[in-house]
Amino acid sequence: MPVHIVWFKRDLRVVDHAPLVDAAARGPVLPLYVAEPGYWQLPDTSGRQWEAVADGLRELRADLATLGQPLVVRTGDVVEVLEQLRRRHGLVGLWSHEETGNGWTYGRDLRVADWARGHGIPWRETPSGGVVRRLRSRDRWATRWEARMAPAPLAAPFLEPLAGVEPGAIPTAAELGIPDDPCPGRQRGGRRRGERALQTFLGGRGAGYMRGMSSPVSAQSRCSRFSVALATGTLSLREVVHAVRTAREAAGPVPARDLAALEKRLHWHCHFIQKLESEPEIEFRNVHRGFDGLREKDFNREWFEAWRRAQTGWPFVDACLRSLQQTGWLNFRMRAMLVSIASYHLWLHWPEPARQLAAWFTDYEPGIHYPQVQMQAGVTGINIPRMYNPVKQSQDQDPRGEFIRRWLPELAGVPDDWIHTPWLMGSAGQRAAGLRVGETYPAPVRDHEQAAREARAKLTAWKRAYVEREESRRVFVRHGSRARQPVRKRRAGAPATPVAPAGGQGELF
Repeated sequence: MPVHIVWFKRDLRVVDHAPLVDAAARGPVLPLYVAEPGYWQLPDTSGRQWEAVADGLRELRADLATLGQPLVVRTGDVVEVLEQLRRRHGLVGLWSHEETGNGWTYGRDLRVADWARGHGIPWRETPSGGVVRRLRSRDRWATRWEARMAPAPLAAPFLEPLAGVEPGAIPTAAELGIPDDPCPGRQRGGRRRGERALQTFLGGRGAGYMRGMSSPVSAQSRCSRFSVALATGTLSLREVVHAVRTAREAAGPVPARDLAALEKRLHWHCHFIQKLESEPEIEFRNVHRGFDGLREKDFNREWFEAWRRAQTGWPFVDACLRSLQQTGWLNFRMRAMLVSIASYHLWLHWPEPARQLAAWFTDYEPGIHYPQVQMQAGVTGINIPRMYNPVKQSQDQDPRGEFIRRWLPELAGVPDDWIHTPWLMGSAGQRAAGLRVGETYPAPVRDHEQAAREARAKLTAWKRAYVEREESRRVFVRHGSRARQPVRKRRAGAPATPVAPAGGQGELF
């Protein structure tokens, strides 16, 4: 009997899954996930991400089995897998959510579309979250987002069991050719853990969210921690929005201001993904073309390697990098700081740092990641650049140095007065602290204040010479928020340039 294939991608759940509901109403369903080695060997993907996906696949297989038909997993090229299934079973429909992934998945989806048309198989793609495909205008986008979030989450459907279909093994990272990616503190994936993170946040852990999200010391528990569930789709955005609003109405243990702040970031989630959906090229090139040439020829490989190895000599920066490398997670403010340091103090063109950060993030969401990196790198033309001072951030966000000492044990003996700037200690103080700057811990790669001054001067000169307002208007019309925004100070007689809002990356929450 011909079947309907429901192709799972970044939507590893049975609840609030419109393609699964719609396909099940029309006949037998073959629920399919294809593990694609080509995708998992890209520079912006990683073993930690695959392990989170595999966590979700194991739970999804069990949940689908409870509904009547377990998940079918195949490894290989999607088009080849679909063709094999077509020849063996006969297909009457292909169903999936729309996906805003990276350039590789975009190209793969084009190939799937060609294959489906060639065989007369209708491929029905359902919108995912609040992202609008083929969006003509950002005007009234927020209204459309609200309409998408309004309906209640869909219940899981009953599935007819399929005879003679081998479920297939969920491959290991090694079987997919993924390079070794040790991440001892990785956050586990799967729907159960996503639900638990949401429940504990709304049950009281989220109290103090607004105050605690900025520092990595408090953010570990104060942030939502369900970003992995959203990135893999084990929770739907609509589920989360409904849960947050229900908690606000119930006036529970989390203050309304903290829940309102979280809901605002749920809007930002789709706002940033919409940018990549509307202009996929921004994964690879500057949003504002007037910044082309700003940094490309000045890429300092030695500085990049110091940043990548967490050996910049700025303790707070290195602690954030080590924490991210070993846990796969970091709060938004510190993610923004890492991009800022790479872009301004080290004057690195953003794509290579962006791909490295993406691989470190277990909750990597391409549609949030690349627009956010460009915003922090100052190449959008509609956002005010922010240069994070690595010493001031350290003093503000980790005043007693507890985060630094946790991740940089070589600085464990450094007194509080010097923990943020150990290179300024005299030789006697270093000996007393068991430290030798330049040996046991590196000296700063640059003077951070001088580096910031040079970056500011370069950016200002470049904008005056090459950044045209017409291009800034084009970027805003296509990508800018329509919320009320401040207007930059301008020269007399010059037209106003709108300013787009800041947002968050991956773990926006």
